[in-house]
Amino acid sequence: MPITVEEFATARPHLLSVAHRMLGSAHDAQDAVQTAWVRAATARSSASIENPSAWLTTVTARVCLDELRARRRRNEAPLLADAVPAADLAADEAVLHTEDVSRALMVLLDRLTPPQRVAYVLHDLFSTPFDRVAEVLGGTVPSAKQHASRARRRLAPARQSAEESGRADQQIVDAFMAAARTGDARRMIQLLAPDSVRDAEAALLPHGGRTTVTGASDIAAETARFRDRIRAACRLTVNGRPMYVIAPGGHPFATVEISTAGGQVTRITLRSARTEDRFDAPGPPNTL
Repeated sequence: MPITVEEFATARPHLLSVAHRMLGSAHDAQDAVQTAWVRAATARSSASIENPSAWLTTVTARVCLDELRARRRRNEAPLLADAVPAADLAADEAVLHTEDVSRALMVLLDRLTPPQRVAYVLHDLFSTPFDRVAEVLGGTVPSAKQHASRARRRLAPARQSAEESGRADQQIVDAFMAAARTGDARRMIQLLAPDSVRDAEAALLPHGGRTTVTGASDIAAETARFRDRIRAACRLTVNGRPMYVIAPGGHPFATVEISTAGGQVTRITLRSARTEDRFDAPGPPNTL
């Protein structure tokens, strides 16, 4: 007996959530779920489906796995924010807020292999039993468990050396970013050294914007203007260095590296995210 329209409609929100975590795109998730529905509606089987939601999840996961593998065959790098259409970026950002999805996790999931991502999303995020994960991957249960385990290790907090841990007072950095998110210029000025410097790539600024800004007051005033961008930032390790990554919709746009000395912020460096950047989970506490 085929899946009914009512059963699909009931399962659809869950299917979209699963597909979004697997594909990193609300638009692609909708396409995957629609493809799953077409396959379900045209399936020829007289057997009764005891759990339509679970069955549809399996079909959707297979569609997503096929798409992830196709991306890998095409040698497609994870999309950066400036390569995503504005409407799609807004849709992805809306999902993060509506479903309270970790921005950092979405960045990191893009760095997994297709089987690792599918196994991790299904089992660790949606509590799917490993026998069903194995069915989706077309392998054995031990193999599915291994893929999930490798994903966990890849997503585990990066170990920081003593030198990296002492490079900046993380509490000062986090406090500055918290003030930047709300545009609290007074608090930012308190945290900035009087002779602090902000360097930024020209591509990240409005036409004619200053690539270098000096002085606590000027930096705080300019930072407050970009608080919407700062709200889309998450803490990660980039190429082995602790930073904040501005990632609207979970797509990297820019990195923010903040240096401190004497309990104050002394330099802020902003640069465009690059496809070759290596993103890892931050050191403890784990913010994923």
